[in-house]
Amino acid sequence: MYPENPGCLPAERAVTVHQPTPVTHVQTAPLVPVQPNHVPSVASIVLPDGRVVTGYAIEPAKPEPLATKPAVSRTAVNIALGGIGFGAVCGGLVLLTTFIAALTALITQLITLAAVIFGGWVAVQVFSASGSKGRTTVNIRKAVIKRNHFHG
Repeated sequence: MYPENPGCLPAERAVTVHQPTPVTHVQTAPLVPVQPNHVPSVASIVLPDGRVVTGYAIEPAKPEPLATKPAVSRTAVNIALGGIGFGAVCGGLVLLTTFIAALTALITQLITLAAVIFGGWVAVQVFSASGSKGRTTVNIRKAVIKRNHFHG
């Protein structure tokens, strides 16, 4: 039946038993109790049947204070601050456009003033009554043109 030991039956087969290895405990240092900052007071209570129970007074656990919600939500504050910033920018843009319009008006007035002054100077030069120096004066007299001939 078994090729390695054909004469053995399953019940006659050798069984190997493994024993667990014991774990050795490590010695730890003894714990020293820590003394509290103050010794709590001892309270005694007399029960209705006459027994006295003595023990430390236990303060009830105080719940953690709830996180208070702000009166105004953060989203509303952000929207308000954005509106204030937008208003400030718009005010600056209005001032900028006002400045540009004023600068344009100033440049227009300067150009007009220059044209008036230059035009006046030209008019004075053309219509001056003083004698001209170094110029040629041409007197034109009446000329008669007869039959495509100039008789002067």
